[in-house]
Amino acid sequence: MREPVAGIRRSSPEDAPALLEIWRRAVDATHDFLAPKDRQAIDALLAEHYFPTCDLLVAVDKAGAPIAFLGGSGRTIDALWVDPSVHGQGVGTCLLEEFAAGGAGTLEVDVNEQNHGVRQFYEKRGFRVVGRSALDGEGRPYPLLRLAR
Repeated sequence: MREPVAGIRRSSPEDAPALLEIWRRAVDATHDFLAPKDRQAIDALLAEHYFPTCDLLVAVDKAGAPIAFLGGSGRTIDALWVDPSVHGQGVGTCLLEEFAAGGAGTLEVDVNEQNHGVRQFYEKRGFRVVGRSALDGEGRPYPLLRLAR
């Protein structure tokens, strides 16, 4: 495993506050296109329903503190968020490859079209655009690109 990842483990309900903070910091760093009302709605949904109940892969540092997480179902990545303090240090790649090792077949992920950095992240790891939708999964005006590897 690469530094600063000391390990990858499954999430627990107790991780919810730390994971929400990672999400918030990452959104601050990468999603300036989100309207404040949409960000607030997503934040509330994550805090109340997603983090307390989902089984996520969590990358931790040497002290055991979460620094990133990945959620997925089947061969689809639903969420991959890395604390900005460790962007560009291989953390997202470690989580991606751990998830990919869990099965065979095509991996897929939807990314916001406005988020050029995340698209570049996935393309450098072999993903290609295979589709586009004009709205996000909740019908908001944030186009999504479907990437596959």
